[in-house]
Amino acid sequence: MSNLEGKSAVVAAGAKNLGGLISTTLGARGVNVAVHYNSAATEADADQTVAAIEGSGAKAIKVQGDLTIPGNVEKLFDAAAEAFGGVDIAVNTVGKVLRKPIVETTEAEYDSMFDINAKAAYFFLQQAGRRLNDGGSVITIVTALLAAFTDGYSTYAGAKSPVEHFTRAAAKEFAARGINVNNVGPGPMDTPFFYGQETPERVAFHKSQAMGGRLTLIEDIVPLVVFLADEGHWVTGQTIFANGGYTTR
Repeated sequence: MSNLEGKSAVVAAGAKNLGGLISTTLGARGVNVAVHYNSAATEADADQTVAAIEGSGAKAIKVQGDLTIPGNVEKLFDAAAEAFGGVDIAVNTVGKVLRKPIVETTEAEYDSMFDINAKAAYFFLQQAGRRLNDGGSVITIVTALLAAFTDGYSTYAGAKSPVEHFTRAAAKEFAARGINVNNVGPGPMDTPFFYGQETPERVAFHKSQAMGGRLTLIEDIVPLVVFLADEGHWVTGQTIFANGGYTTR
């Protein structure tokens, strides 16, 4: 039996792709899951994920909200606590990718990238610190580009970079309550978010830089997220790169 049996989780952007697989994997371990989705465009995905979790015997709810608004982060945790009686695990997979030269980036693009990748992550950590049960876990998905020296991703890697510092502070501040706080940095992932930013030639290059000549799969990342919430609870304050050797430091 899983050590996670009977616990409850919030998964931000938990309706599809990586977040969806995290949600359903936790559900299969007996975890009740609040599946967050951002807009009506992903509501059907949220419904499917909720159904899959319930089909595995756990409880699930869906919660919509733009998490760049701190009040919506609070509402997400409120909904989970009300539905399940508390929250033990908080996973944030929210993110937005942009590949664009610095000289072409607009102020609106900059603001959007930092709102989604940094501000939402900060207030998600804040609510996790306020609301998680003792002994809980917080995991944020960042990016392997934090260890890269590359062009084009100034606002993406730049906006994910502060999350490392948020996580270190949170790990210290929440330690007295036995809450571990970590980041996972995937390599370029085989999802629609990646392909929209790259040319076929660059996709081939990215593949060539990782073990086996392939991109990171969502299935590569989920076991690490589960580990950090379960047997790996002693790990805290870290950014763990899971990218097939694409980057390291």
